[in-house]
Amino acid sequence: MPASTDYPLIDTHAHLDNKQFGDDLDQVLERAEAAGVSQILTVGCDLASSRASIELARRYPQLYAAVGIHPHDAPQADAAGLDELRRLLTEGPKVVAVGEIGLDYYRDRSPRTVQVQAFRDQLALAREVGLPVIVHDRDAHEDVLQILKESGARDVGGVLHCFSGDLDMAKAVLELGFYLSFPATITYPSNAAGREVVKGVPIESILIETDCPYLAPQSYRGRRNEPAYVQHTATMIAEIKGLTLGDVARITTLNAYQLFGFGGVEFDTKIAYSIRKSLYLNITNRCTNTCTFCPKFKDFTVKGHQLRLPHEPTVAEVLKAIGDPSAYEEVVFCGFGEPLLRLDLIKEVASRMKALGMKTRINTDGQANLVHGRNILPELAGLIDAVSVSLNAADAQTYQSICNSHYGAAGYAAIQEFLRLAPEHIPSVTATAVGLPGIDIEACRQIAKQLGVEFRARDYNEVG
Repeated sequence: MPASTDYPLIDTHAHLDNKQFGDDLDQVLERAEAAGVSQILTVGCDLASSRASIELARRYPQLYAAVGIHPHDAPQADAAGLDELRRLLTEGPKVVAVGEIGLDYYRDRSPRTVQVQAFRDQLALAREVGLPVIVHDRDAHEDVLQILKESGARDVGGVLHCFSGDLDMAKAVLELGFYLSFPATITYPSNAAGREVVKGVPIESILIETDCPYLAPQSYRGRRNEPAYVQHTATMIAEIKGLTLGDVARITTLNAYQLFGFGGVEFDTKIAYSIRKSLYLNITNRCTNTCTFCPKFKDFTVKGHQLRLPHEPTVAEVLKAIGDPSAYEEVVFCGFGEPLLRLDLIKEVASRMKALGMKTRINTDGQANLVHGRNILPELAGLIDAVSVSLNAADAQTYQSICNSHYGAAGYAAIQEFLRLAPEHIPSVTATAVGLPGIDIEACRQIAKQLGVEFRARDYNEVG
């Protein structure tokens, strides 16, 4: 079993009504709790299993239910069946989704025309009751996407569970505002394609599931799957994304909450927050830019942390939030704002961190010398070990079109000068550029080389 996490995990797709759990469900749930799984969504596939899922959710506080008719059983979705589903969807707050619905052109256990009609009708029902959908898609990618677009599924949201499409399909799903859910199939050595999809999509759009009793992780192949094993999927995602298991647990739990409305989520604003093995400090939400790609104009959440500050913290508040930083590899001044707007606070906090033997880094837009009317880099010497500067473009016009510096054209020139001067005072200096469409990353790389600093390209859909 992978290492435990301080954050809960949620199995967003299980079939606990299955007869394979008939003799030991209590023990299965105990093992799930011991593995850090706080909630489980048990999903109906036909009318009988939908009713059974609701009963399980009533019996166990950690369970929630989804009700729907799987494409294998599509003939059940006649007028009477849809009326029954409509009734089941009013059975209380623990019924949180319509599913499992969709198309299966691999086994074709129901005629495709019947599958399509059942899918459309249940999507309409989801819109009627205002609940998200859980979509089954096997060898039916084009039809699933087309029907989701035509049905107005964006209005209710949902997830493609046990996602099996390629990266282009994944991006199309995300454009609909849907999530992608991955089971333990991504742990199978032969499933490099699935791991590439995980790598290529933002974790803010990912859910984790077991689809138990099916699809056990690689180390349990051939055995019954169960919710405790969802940790194997989370661990693989952490490995792929370069995150910790705690990061994945925190983020995917928030994702489940946002889609289904349950899960233990922290809503308190964070001054100090962890990602990977770094401790980040969120000291201001003010910025010298208004970047077109900045996600804070939609949501102040980064990797599962809420960063909207009610006020700018004092030095004492920052130090209290940091506590003992020794478990981290570095302390990073980087929140949802430009940290060097608070130069005096940075100098005092960084001095305290260096006294504790910590490495320090600043992520900045590089316009601090304009802000303060002087070269502030000598003031950071001996306090800051590394600085990452958002270059973002190979010319001033492009920079201004995407970053909207409050200083106009002077902003880009100031960034280049900041990068040129920084190595005299800070040991490690890196220029970065976000890979937006139309940005010449190689030209940015050459500018960094000319300025004598390192360069790193950043994915524009990955924040944090």
